Amino acid sequence: MIPRTLFDADLEGFRDSVRKFLEQEAAPYHEQWEKDGQVSRELWRKAGELGFLCPTMPEEYGGVGADFRYSAVVIEEVAYAGLTGIGWGLHSDIVAPYILNYGSEEQKQHYLPKLVSGEMVTAIAMTEPGAGSDLQGVKTTAVKNGDHYVLNGSKTFITNGQLADLVIVVAKTDPKAGAKGTSLLLVEAAWDGFEKGQNLNKVGMKAQDTSELFFQDVKVPATHLLGSMEGQGFVQLMQELPAERLQVALSAVAAAEAAWQWTLDYVKERKAFDKPVISFQNTRFKMAEMKAEITAARVFTDRCLELHLDKKLDIPTAAMLKQLTTDLQCKVMDECVQLHGGYGYMWEYPIARAWADSRVQRIYAGTNEIMKEIVARSF
Repeated sequence: MIPRTLFDADLEGFRDSVRKFLEQEAAPYHEQWEKDGQVSRELWRKAGELGFLCPTMPEEYGGVGADFRYSAVVIEEVAYAGLTGIGWGLHSDIVAPYILNYGSEEQKQHYLPKLVSGEMVTAIAMTEPGAGSDLQGVKTTAVKNGDHYVLNGSKTFITNGQLADLVIVVAKTDPKAGAKGTSLLLVEAAWDGFEKGQNLNKVGMKAQDTSELFFQDVKVPATHLLGSMEGQGFVQLMQELPAERLQVALSAVAAAEAAWQWTLDYVKERKAFDKPVISFQNTRFKMAEMKAEITAARVFTDRCLELHLDKKLDIPTAAMLKQLTTDLQCKVMDECVQLHGGYGYMWEYPIARAWADSRVQRIYAGTNEIMKEIVARSF
């Protein structure tokens, strides 16, 4: 098949290390984490010790200054293993870059080493009960009062919400200014008035803590504003969203590849009418169709990864990538469940979990309908 040319021997060695770590430290416990509704904090600390968190952070902030390919390896390996409870990607490659790119030197020195080590777990709070993909509809407010902001509002569907020690909160510092009145604030979970609601009971991703967050008169020091002035939040969000959508695509393609391989192994072993299921033409054709589409998606995703490394991945291309790969992921999961027959609907089979876990990929990071609108606006 088409070889991947982005990953050299050093990266493949790193991949082996990540894979072995996940096999030993995560896979045996993931079923229990699904029951708990979250992974263990110990996993975060161990990952930090081995350099699996925030690998792109510069050395002066505790990282190793690697390029995004190392993050891509971690994202892919988590997806290959079906360990959807692990929220490292959001922590390492969404929250940490916001602080690195827009934070003050004091903010970077204070927080980034703790993110690299796993001492602090992070989240970003965009979505509200009445505002999802439409970030201009955010109602949470942060009103300036002397040397601090008074934060009020609520958020929902927040990944890493239960474990989070630090949250980037999207709020309106000037509610009358629309998108131009949006700002990002660094808020610590221990502060008075910050309450975590229930850990939401989702269809899939059972081991991923996803929470409601509530802010009632939370005093946020003015020094915890991200950026040099108020009102920069919407622009900051738009600048970082292509990278987030690339991450979703990387996990989507890796998950589809894993599901295809599980299904190939299954149809070779499973018999129907005294013949292996792979011997039936429909099975072979379905597997061939999926292989072709996954291969095409992998090539497109790797090209977008190259563009991101060169800082050339634009918003419409990232939107196309996210929409195409997540639609394909869901299609592949559904076909693979069908080829597993009744066993594909049993929770103890990886394909059943992967099928349930995949559906949200078409919703978060901007719904796929929004992705199509973004692409259409670029015509």
